[in-house]
Formats: sequence, structure tokens, C-alpha cells
Amino acid sequence: MKNICFCFQMHAPMQLRRYRFFEIGQDHYYYDDMATEERLTWLVRESYMPLLGTLKDMIRLSKGKFKCALAVCGTTLEQLEQYTPEVIDLMKELVATKCVEMVATPYSYSLAAQYSETEWELQMKMQEQKVNELFGVKPAALFNTELLYSDEIADLAWKLGYKVVMTEGAKHILSWKSPAYVYHSTANPKQTILVRDMQRSDELSFHFSDPAWPNYPIDAEKFVRQLGESNEEDNVVNIWLGADAFGINQRVETGIFEFMKALPYYALEQNIGFVTPSEAAKKMQAQDTLSSPYPLTWAGEGKSLSLFDGNDLQQEALNKMYAVAERVHMCKDKALKTDWLLLQDADYLHYMNHIDRGSSNFESAYDAFINFMNILSDFLQLVDEQYPTTIENEELNSLLKTINNQEKEIGRLTEELKKAKKAKTAEPKAAAEKKVTKKK
Repeated sequence: MKNICFCFQMHAPMQLRRYRFFEIGQDHYYYDDMATEERLTWLVRESYMPLLGTLKDMIRLSKGKFKCALAVCGTTLEQLEQYTPEVIDLMKELVATKCVEMVATPYSYSLAAQYSETEWELQMKMQEQKVNELFGVKPAALFNTELLYSDEIADLAWKLGYKVVMTEGAKHILSWKSPAYVYHSTANPKQTILVRDMQRSDELSFHFSDPAWPNYPIDAEKFVRQLGESNEEDNVVNIWLGADAFGINQRVETGIFEFMKALPYYALEQNIGFVTPSEAAKKMQAQDTLSSPYPLTWAGEGKSLSLFDGNDLQQEALNKMYAVAERVHMCKDKALKTDWLLLQDADYLHYMNHIDRGSSNFESAYDAFINFMNILSDFLQLVDEQYPTTIENEELNSLLKTINNQEKEIGRLTEELKKAKKAKTAEPKAAAEKKVTKKK
């Protein structure tokens, strides 16, 4: 049986303010709160709420047979809680139906998986905690930043307990293989790799209303019929795209929301089902292994990290930032740690790309770089005040190990104290019950 696996990604970085050189060491606030709120409320009004409402209708009308996944990083969830809590409420409703899976993504939408293993692990644990706190579920499938994937990252994911990893169906990785099948990673034969169908995902995201597109016009009946005509029998069509494809890339007047609402009817009529990423991994048998020795993403034509680390500006920013990762991990300053998470957002690096600068509001890649490096310089000064760069790495690692061991010991003693208190509380109760039993 054929199945469709939808995943919608939501991401809204904090908007950085214009931060001048002379402000370094004087002003430690880096964000334009008004611009952040304006952009988020625009995204919510034009895209997120209409899309989530449409998904709710699709679940209801299909009597729970439509299923999909959402990928939302922790920093975006925080913004939604602060500025548009109604989005969180609607997401809770969707998750409660058991038809929507929350997949895991790094807390700050960072490239830490490539640049700092320790940082990435911390962010993944933070994300799990945040998702559980808001929605009462634990993510089981991994949707890394920009679908960042490699054999090494797959191995890291396995060690963290992720048996399902989602990645891009780039031609240079798949070769003759089809994105419609499930694969194993070369890192671990028990780990399932799901592959994004680039053609169908991009068709909806970028070409739905394009008259020059060969498949235009795209309607639900034709879309499903073409899926049914494919040769693969027991397969999954992974359609993963940014949520802003609905209402922004493709405006409401294009009929994109009506297309989505009609999709379950025609799919179920053709015996095509819907699955979440975790369900796809359970239902389908892996056909082969998939290997990516170099970093793979869903960004740009090359499907590499080049949009984020392909030039000297981006490399300078990345190296300066992650050089202090261990020192930041040792800090207890909440404001500093918050800034650390926010400044790792991959979009800030995207703005420094000379050709494709995403949704940057800077005039050039150099402007974006200078602004970010001014902010980073101030941030690095704050880190240096707590843990000076004069401390040798060996000494720093020793100190970090001592602190971690102390924290573990404190945690162990706290648990023992809780158990002791619980046992002490239970003693009088047990004695009272024993006394009652004797009287009887």
C-alpha cells in the first residue's frame, strides 16, 4: 500500500537589531523585539494558523485517517508562546488527536551537529524536554536543521536514541535509488532513514501556482492519480516543506488550502494512506543502506552546507562562535546561555551568503557579517569575563569535568533524599494500616 508522509516545518529566528561597533561592551541586548513580533504575527496570520486549521479539518473529515508531522525548534516555540499562544493551543489540539507527530529538531535551529557534538546533544535534550512540557509526548524521529545529515550525524543520532532520521533525497546520494523507499543507515543497520521526495515537495512549495511548470495546474485529483501511477508498490512519498509554503510562498488565492483539504478524499479513494515518520519506519521494510560521507541538507542546488559555511565570512563567524562552546557550557548566567542559543540560528549564517541570502533584511552579505560579528564580539567579551581565554583548554576540560561530576553527585544525592523522605512518609501510613488490620 502506498502512503504519503507530510511534514511541515516552522521556523522564525529572532530579528537582530542594527548593532554598531561602538556599542560593543556597552549594550548587551542584540534583538529587535518589535520586528520579531511583527514578522512572527505575520507568519502566524498568513500561514501558520490557516495551515494548522486546515490540518485539523483534514483529520476531522477523514475521520482520523489523515496524518502528518510538525517540526518546530525550541526557540520558535518560545516565540509562539510569548507572542501568539493561540498557535500553541491549536498545535496541542492536533497532537492530542494522535494523528500529528512532533519530530525532534535542535533547540536553536543550529548547525551544532556539524560543529559541536556536545552542544548538539544538549540542544536535542532541551528540545525533547520542551516538546514533552508543551505537548506531553517524546519525539522519536529526527528532523535536523535544514535536514542536515551525514553518516557521522546518523551515528550521533543513534547514540541519543533516534531510530528514525529524516534527510534530503539528493540525487548524488540516492544515485539510482528511489526516495519512495525506506533505508538503513550505514552507521547502524537498525536505524531507519526516510528520504524527502524533492520533486513533489518542491512542486507544492515553489511551483503550485507557476503557469510555466510542466505539471500546472496542480489539483488534488491529478496529484493523487500521478502518485498512484508510480511503479513502486509498497512505498512512502515523503512530502516535507516549510509551513510558509502555505499562505506565503503560495498565497491563499492560489487554492493551496483547498488543494490540501481535498487531498485525503482522493487519496483514500485510491487506497493511498497517510503515515507519520515513525509509522512509516515501522510499517515499511528497509530496501537498502544509504550513505552520506559528507554533510547533506535540503538547501540550495548543491544540497550541501555551502549556503551556511561556503565562504570566508561564514567560516569566520562559525569558528569564532563554536570556539567558546565549552566555556559557555560552564556558565550559569541564564541571559548569556539564552543569547548563546539564539545566536546559533542558521539563518544568520544564511544572510552572509553572497548569492542566496534568504529572508535577510541586510543590504549585503558583508553588512550581515559585520552586524553579526559586532554582536558576537560583545558576547565573547561576556564569556571571557566568566571564563577567560587565557585558561588553557586542558585546564578548562579538567574544570568542566569536575563541575559535571559535582552536578551528577548532587543529582544522585537529591534522588536519595527524595527516596528517604518518601520512605519516611510511608512508615506512619504503613503502621496505621497494620493497626487497623489487627483491630479487625
